[in-house]
Amino acid sequence: MSKNKFKCSSCSVVWKKSGSTHCWSADPSKKPAKPAYCPTHDHSGLIDKAFGQYKGDDEDAQIARTATVVEGLCYKSEPGSDTIHARWTRVEDTIAFAKLMGYRTIGIATCIGLLEETDRLAAILDAQGFRPLSVCCKTGSIDKLELGVEEDDKVRPETFEPACNPVAQALLMNEAKTDMNIIVGLCVGHDMLFSKYSKAPVTTLVVKDRVTGHNPVSVLYGQNFYYKRLQLHSLDPEKESGE
Repeated sequence: MSKNKFKCSSCSVVWKKSGSTHCWSADPSKKPAKPAYCPTHDHSGLIDKAFGQYKGDDEDAQIARTATVVEGLCYKSEPGSDTIHARWTRVEDTIAFAKLMGYRTIGIATCIGLLEETDRLAAILDAQGFRPLSVCCKTGSIDKLELGVEEDDKVRPETFEPACNPVAQALLMNEAKTDMNIIVGLCVGHDMLFSKYSKAPVTTLVVKDRVTGHNPVSVLYGQNFYYKRLQLHSLDPEKESGE
């Protein structure tokens, strides 16, 4: 097997069978053997080098340690039992992380379709002692045709449709010197550009999914129709755009 053919997803079978994997086991002495596709076979040096970045005093190390602390805080043990249960939502995780990092100004890169949700988030952040700023994806209101796309590529051809401007969202956040930025519903690709140009660390609170109410993981297990459809039929965006 190629040394770069990583396939950790296949360990789901190992987990179902034994309740543990080589990477995760309550008793390390009894953990399953490394499968052939395990990245640690050929890349243990790279993995150890990466982990070394978390042991310093720079921002990367602080983020890694803080994220680990927040992960622990997200669960609560039951007195007199070895069971635990999750107690915090993603919003609470984000608040806790930002507070422990000492962040003050938090930017929100929002989809225009989620302005109400962003306003609610901003109100929560403000109540928690932060200074929230938000920038809409359509900032500048520049027609999509300026991107070099065709009229038929619009959602509603022959109407004015402003293009998303994620780089501007990021640069505006940079100008405001935000400590951390939150993505709320940016499109696939636009979220990449925003993250690429943001100087502040970026986390995603809402992932856009127009069909599932912004819950894309439901396609993988909650809506068997979509899951099977994507297994049986090839998605051809060029054919779709030509219809």
